[in-house]
Amino acid sequence: MPTTIGEIQANGMTFRCRFAGEAGEPVILLHGFPETSHMWAGLLPALEAAGYRCVAPDQRGYSPGARPEGISSYSYRAIGMDVFAIADACGLGRFHLIGHDWGAGAGWAAVALAPARIASWTALSVPHIASFGSAIRNDAGQRQMSQYITFFQEPGVAEAALSADDFAGLKRIWSESAPVEVEEYLSVFRQPGALAAALNWYRGSRGIDPTDPEVLFGPVDTPTLLIWGNRDMAIGRTAVEGAVHFMTGPYRLVELDAGHWLVQEAPGRIASEILADLRANRIG
Repeated sequence: MPTTIGEIQANGMTFRCRFAGEAGEPVILLHGFPETSHMWAGLLPALEAAGYRCVAPDQRGYSPGARPEGISSYSYRAIGMDVFAIADACGLGRFHLIGHDWGAGAGWAAVALAPARIASWTALSVPHIASFGSAIRNDAGQRQMSQYITFFQEPGVAEAALSADDFAGLKRIWSESAPVEVEEYLSVFRQPGALAAALNWYRGSRGIDPTDPEVLFGPVDTPTLLIWGNRDMAIGRTAVEGAVHFMTGPYRLVELDAGHWLVQEAPGRIASEILADLRANRIG
């Protein structure tokens, strides 16, 4: 069946979601900044064909009915707990979790908050938050790569820069996206308050700060796959290679000759690696 779009009620909010598959082991897919669930449009049919039931929400701030005001509404705990609220709303017990960019940030938070619910975890681009934070503090190259985070944390300033000239700043970020995908993203970011809400992920969680008092980014026993592109403009090798020190369960790192937008740049390889990981970590 084709991917469908609908709404679910979770955490007192309404999330717009893409659904694929009516049966099979459940998979939740989390998009990053500045994208929506549309980024998974090519992967969802492959997962459905392999027998999985998929839910890909437009996350907090991106769904019109899930756009709370205030920076404090976008803490690591808030974005992590949304994952379980969405799972509960869909009647899911244990599930597989996949996330890219800030979707990976939400996923690392979810794994820290309730690991027993997550059968397997696939992070695209972003490594363990504690490793990423350590690299920002201690690696000059990563500090240079992460300067944009400080800029994004400035309320009003980042919004003005990214929305100027009909969102020219965002359009440059979407360099690997097809025109239809860009239009989908613009349809969200043109909504009142959407860009500010998306940027509040950087503000409410204090950027890539692993010291959130409500979320312990410690050892991870959950079976984990990290896929990273070695031409990523935002995440360097130090952060990625340091992640292994936090992995106490099964862990696999896949390095691709690609940039940050892995799903768009290497769709076939991403699908094959994710499917192999899902099959290796069956629920039951």
